[in-house]
Amino acid sequence: MTHVPPGPDAPGANDTTDAKDPPARGGRQTLVWSMKILVSTGLLYLLLSRVDLSRLWAIARTTSVTWLVVALALYFVMVFISAWRWGVLLHAQKVAVGLGPLLRSYLVATFFNNFLPSNIGGDVIRVRDTARAAGSKTRAATVVLVDRGIGLLALVLIAAVGMSMATIASPVIAAFGPGLLWLAFGIGTLAGGLVLLRPNAVGRVLAPLRALHQDWVEERISRLVSALARFRESPSALALGFGGGIVVQTLLVLFYAAIAQAILVPIPIAHLAVLIPLSFIVQMAPVSVNGLGVREATFSFYFARLGLPLESALALSFLGAALVMLFSLSGGVANLTRGQRPADSGQRTIS
Repeated sequence: MTHVPPGPDAPGANDTTDAKDPPARGGRQTLVWSMKILVSTGLLYLLLSRVDLSRLWAIARTTSVTWLVVALALYFVMVFISAWRWGVLLHAQKVAVGLGPLLRSYLVATFFNNFLPSNIGGDVIRVRDTARAAGSKTRAATVVLVDRGIGLLALVLIAAVGMSMATIASPVIAAFGPGLLWLAFGIGTLAGGLVLLRPNAVGRVLAPLRALHQDWVEERISRLVSALARFRESPSALALGFGGGIVVQTLLVLFYAAIAQAILVPIPIAHLAVLIPLSFIVQMAPVSVNGLGVREATFSFYFARLGLPLESALALSFLGAALVMLFSLSGGVANLTRGQRPADSGQRTIS
């Protein structure tokens, strides 16, 4: 959101909150993070106590470096297409930023996503980097939110397709069925379509927020409605974005397939197309530190259903996380070396 200078009209300027509130909020945050750390460490301890650590180490020692390099290459292509998709959505808002600056920003965002204790740090970076070119933080944030929504829909679609394929090949997985995933995809598509087709309705739903600070909130609601209306006028951009989202999620599955090849885990790609999206959906629950422990538990549960060793599940999960963190270090380098934000370099105006 746009910074509002302190003054009588600034939101919260007349607050008379007791000085004890900040410590109280700090105490709540400490409690929340303590619980997250407890969940992550507890799950990891439980899982590691059930595996043969020498066997897990043997898997790590015999890992194929060639396949790990292939996995990293696939991950780079995934990030590249993600940055391109972001640019397509910005273009729909009559804002153009060069692909190079967007790619650098996305790399930096990936770094912050993996080295900050939350998954929203990267989104903040992306909004900040494009706010000037977009003309407002509200419009830049709307683009990022739509990008996230499209990515989530593509994630659920890949999981639904994978589950449909897996149920045919595996009677064990058939007990779950793809029905709920297809239902979730349908509901998500319908909800997203209504938001984009009826942006004024979104404004009316948010209207009560004007009571907080009428002028300030009303201006941002107006910008949000305007941004959604521009997306409604650019169905081709949304279609391209969704297509890009499907490619991105497919590449993510292939990334893990390459790691599975590296450690000789005989898991069919149809099952990975179920497991990987589901593990990312489960990690969205704010109950752990960046999904640590929860991700490994999801892998372990699915592998157990397939009759595969727990050691293989943990090796695949740990190696995937390690490679993502290794790759994201490039974003740390990009953050240190870039001189300007994407909004300040590579910007073009679309008439």
